[in-house]
Amino acid sequence: MHSITRRFAALRTLTLPLTMTFLGVVLVSLGVAYLMIHFYRTFVGLPAFFEWLTLQFLPRPLRGLLLILAGLGTLAIGIWRLSGIAIFTLRTNQGASDSELVLGYRHAGPPRVTVLSGGPGLLVLNAMGEQVERMTCIVPLHDQVEYYYRASSLFNLRNVYYLVATPEPLQVVAELDDGSRLDVRHLALDPAIAPRHVVKLSLQGDPQPQLTRLASEAIRDADAIILGPGSLFESILPNLLLHDLGAAIAASRARTIYVCNLMTEPGRTTGFSVADHIRAIKTYGGFTPDYVLVNAQRIEPEIARLYAAAHQTAVYLSPEEYEELTLRPSDANARHSVMVEGATVIEADLASSVIQYTASLSNPSESRAVRVLRHDSHKLSRAILALLDAQRSA
Repeated sequence: MHSITRRFAALRTLTLPLTMTFLGVVLVSLGVAYLMIHFYRTFVGLPAFFEWLTLQFLPRPLRGLLLILAGLGTLAIGIWRLSGIAIFTLRTNQGASDSELVLGYRHAGPPRVTVLSGGPGLLVLNAMGEQVERMTCIVPLHDQVEYYYRASSLFNLRNVYYLVATPEPLQVVAELDDGSRLDVRHLALDPAIAPRHVVKLSLQGDPQPQLTRLASEAIRDADAIILGPGSLFESILPNLLLHDLGAAIAASRARTIYVCNLMTEPGRTTGFSVADHIRAIKTYGGFTPDYVLVNAQRIEPEIARLYAAAHQTAVYLSPEEYEELTLRPSDANARHSVMVEGATVIEADLASSVIQYTASLSNPSESRAVRVLRHDSHKLSRAILALLDAQRSA
């Protein structure tokens, strides 16, 4: 109701002109009616279609009622279309009204966003909660209870909601390039498989689990669907194993945005390029993301060496992956965008290095400080919102 009132408020400066126009139309209509009466009484032998055109086969009261209803309907449509125009009164320096500036415009409120990610990713994106109409987070289906209660208790922010994808949690099994099969939650716990990568992801149990109604509605009603940030094979792809969810995303009018990992993940995406990440989403989700955000910030050599020791490398956009260069207007949040695997890939400054304390493997009672690269909550939120604003104003 408020949006309708706000839209009609744009016509407040046209109240008098609209009233005069309405009265003028009424007077013209009366004049035409008198002429028609005179025409019928003066001339005879008019073509038969005149009788149908003027509804002569109906009683006069019914004719009048139908014409009034048709006129009111046409008038309502015209006023509604006119309310999509903003009218600003232009004034002189003395404050007197000189004229009016009329502009076409569209009402666009804050976007509704649906996120598929894990715990750390949800924490990063919670900075957007205050700037969107609603942010719905669908937690990974293999560990729903932990993610749901951890997220809802730690990140209890306005406009942010958490949903499960299926009524019951499901086990997700990953097959590695050496043929071994492990629960996807255990991939990061075994340093022996760090050089390996996942070649296949599958569900154990019900091959066609039911998608919850709330999750389906969150996908359907979203203006944007964000995949990540988070582990590709642990936080994002498991939900895409649900055929109903992938189909709902493919059928949605929402823009899909994938936040690519900053670094490869030991035992999961070792050796993956940006294109490999996109292909994995196409394979399991059945759709290509509209946009892919890739970090453009180069990391310091010292940090790169620490990651290399853990079988991790930075995920950057390589010129060999370019399919088509897309020229973009100047944007402080993005350098340029290219087409990769059918998706528009945008490079932007999305990360910051932070100090993280970790336990020593040789002596768990001791901890050491290491510098790591993490998605920056504010940088990433600005990049996503700028992208959505550009699309909504296009």
